[in-house]
Amino acid sequence: MNIEEIAKKMVAKGKGILAADESTGTMEKRLKSVNVTCTEKNRLQFRETLFSSASMKNCISGVILFDETLRQTASNGLSIPELIKKSGSIPGIKVDKGAKNLSGSDKEKITEGLDGLRERMEEYYKLGARFAKWRAVYSISSKNPSEQCIKSNAHALARYAALVQEAKMVPIVEPEVLMDGDHTIDKCYDVTSRVLAECYKELAIHNVNLKGTVLKPNMILPGTNCKQKSSAEEIAKKTLECLKKNMPSEVPGVAFLSGGQSEIEATKNLNEINKINDTSFNFTFSYGRALQQSALKTWAKSMSEITKVQKVFDHRAKMNGASTEAKWNEKLEQSFAA
Repeated sequence: MNIEEIAKKMVAKGKGILAADESTGTMEKRLKSVNVTCTEKNRLQFRETLFSSASMKNCISGVILFDETLRQTASNGLSIPELIKKSGSIPGIKVDKGAKNLSGSDKEKITEGLDGLRERMEEYYKLGARFAKWRAVYSISSKNPSEQCIKSNAHALARYAALVQEAKMVPIVEPEVLMDGDHTIDKCYDVTSRVLAECYKELAIHNVNLKGTVLKPNMILPGTNCKQKSSAEEIAKKTLECLKKNMPSEVPGVAFLSGGQSEIEATKNLNEINKINDTSFNFTFSYGRALQQSALKTWAKSMSEITKVQKVFDHRAKMNGASTEAKWNEKLEQSFAA
């Protein structure tokens, strides 16, 4: 498959992307929260349980991996990328080195990891990865994000995307406007518009083939501490409006990040967006916690009961799969008996 075909497959209706690219530090926090020691063996065991679940075939189009996981071997002797491919999904890799302090700005972040990326992409391709992910983060305050932060991160995202396509892989472009703060939904809309416009300006300058990319944005949401709460209908309307205004028509689709939403909120909001989708874009998910959290809690209590853990994960994958086609509802959600 060429990159345009891979990108289309990644955002296919009924399916979405499993973000399992947590760094060792992030996994340590997640496992600690369920009283499990963060060892390489435990990290692999949990992820392998998900990657060999039944829903991988019908509900998961791709899996984003961390460098460690891409190099690991499953208990059946297959490499993790081979296990994912056997499940009918596409292996991908997180390639950024994290968000660091942006010099000259007020507590803002710039994502690093461009040094040596060309050589790393060649290796990742050989290891079986066919797409990559790079995340930029933007916080909202009375002063931020600054023009410096928006421009610097857009430039880095574009350089990354060009290098990934050079390696015959699909770049996921992830500019995340964070939910933290007391900002309104309208402020989120305005900031996300500025961020997306700058990203696509830089992607054009760097001659990135947009048909061979996937956008992973935040939904348009009020800040976590905002007193004015928004309905799923309002979130969907503003999210769709923002993307129609700022996303070029060549992009095959969007895989939303969950960004601190609960499992149910992430599913419901995606469903509402697809209910009113009047564009040619496919809207799907690229969720981490919103796909894994319930499964992780179940696994922590009964690590040996693989089928039980997979059943919990399969339910969330199916619910999100249904929401990509606007087929999710509360009754369907409650039909699950763990």
